[in-house]
Amino acid sequence: MKCSVCDRESVQEGFCELHKKAYENVLKKYDLWKKALEISWKEYLSEVAKNPLTGEWAREVAEYLRKSGDN
Repeated sequence: MKCSVCDRESVQEGFCELHKKAYENVLKKYDLWKKALEISWKEYLSEVAKNPLTGEWAREVAEYLRKSGDN
């Protein structure tokens, strides 16, 4: 099975090893953002995707999740 974001082999949760790690980081950081800004999941994903300091893998995961409608 291929990664949901790229063409690499999927290892878990539909992601390759690199995007899986980025996915875990995106999920982990949401709790911090939510407490500080009272931001929704969709708003958070949009902010992560457009933030110039966000890494490439995390940006790709955030864009994928935003477009796919995953909660």
